Amino acid sequence: MRTVDIAEFQSILGSLPPDPRIIASGNFATPKTLLAVLDEALPLFTLNMLNAQPGIPNREGITLETSFVGPGMRKNPRLRYVPSRLSLVPRLFKTTLPPDAVIIHTSAPHEGAVSLGVETNVMPAAIEAAKARGGVVIAQMNPKMPYTLGDAEIKLDDIDYGVEVEEELATHQPLVIDEISGTIGELVSERVVDGATMQLGIGAVPDAVLHGLLKRRGLRVWSEMFSDGVLELDAAGSLDKDSRLTASFIFGTRTLYDWVHLNPRVLMLRTETTNAPANIAANPNMVSVNTAIQVDLFGQANASRIKSRIYSGFGGQTDFIVGALHSPGGQAIMALRSWHPKANTSTIVPMIEEPMTSFQHTAVVTENGLAEVYGHDERTQAKNIIEKAANPKVREELREEARSMGLA
Repeated sequence: MRTVDIAEFQSILGSLPPDPRIIASGNFATPKTLLAVLDEALPLFTLNMLNAQPGIPNREGITLETSFVGPGMRKNPRLRYVPSRLSLVPRLFKTTLPPDAVIIHTSAPHEGAVSLGVETNVMPAAIEAAKARGGVVIAQMNPKMPYTLGDAEIKLDDIDYGVEVEEELATHQPLVIDEISGTIGELVSERVVDGATMQLGIGAVPDAVLHGLLKRRGLRVWSEMFSDGVLELDAAGSLDKDSRLTASFIFGTRTLYDWVHLNPRVLMLRTETTNAPANIAANPNMVSVNTAIQVDLFGQANASRIKSRIYSGFGGQTDFIVGALHSPGGQAIMALRSWHPKANTSTIVPMIEEPMTSFQHTAVVTENGLAEVYGHDERTQAKNIIEKAANPKVREELREEARSMGLA
């Protein structure tokens, strides 16, 4: 690796082919400084990021490309959405989405390497794909980025240029657990046994689930991501001290970032490993908790689209639901509010009209109760969803729809 300054970095960008594809660290590891220079230096380019946050380059001449749409790309007229399970996104870099350059956001160098810190995810695969085709790998090296272990560690020899930049990382403050989220969290946590392995999400409902697990013991973490909830579990003695917390990226506060820094209990692995259904299934009593925009009486979930327009993407939902269902004692829980407050409509619908994201969950949980799904015939599934999960004010309507569809 050769260390360069901003001016040299800008000249390096000038040597890229016309309209290059550039893959950059996403989520809360956005390399803001280098992306701003990129925006000034190149009139045309494609920017590929996962779950891009607000503030990324966004103007005519920039194509925004992703397999999981974040708030920084959502509803953008220049968005190019490429549907893919998260576990399979790395394959795209070797086939249909080859990178000309990769910009990673890393820690400062440590013992001959840097770390991808809070965003391992698909970046190791992007680096390998770029190197294989003669592309350029550039690191924004930031002392504010924690040094995490595992696949996050990148040897300096695998990086072409490093730019020293100190900037604050984006953070996520835990949401207040309201009454509805708390009820859902309690219902889900009651299904979790001591020694279970958890997939942890982000938001009020996942935070409420974690809060409900404080009395459990020997819990393990195998997840695509985790947030500050693990600190609460750790302080309560709920985690298995002999198992490493395994994830691919991290959302959280500065307190969490400091906790994961050089922490041998945290293992950051590439997405192909964390999200491989076979690896997920190898964890005993795997509990996957996901959410959706809608669930229908067939037990299908839409977590990706609103009025046919892409809202997010598959993410890891499809990977973890399949993996959890194959785990010994595993469960795939779909947890959501029964009523969408902004749209003023039920989240439980007769039949989803959007493209389906996932199906055949173990159970559907709302603030109204827990509806058993897996292992029951379709009529019993529909009845359970109506009577246990749906909002009371739409149950009669759903019963009528169930009868018309042969589900009652």
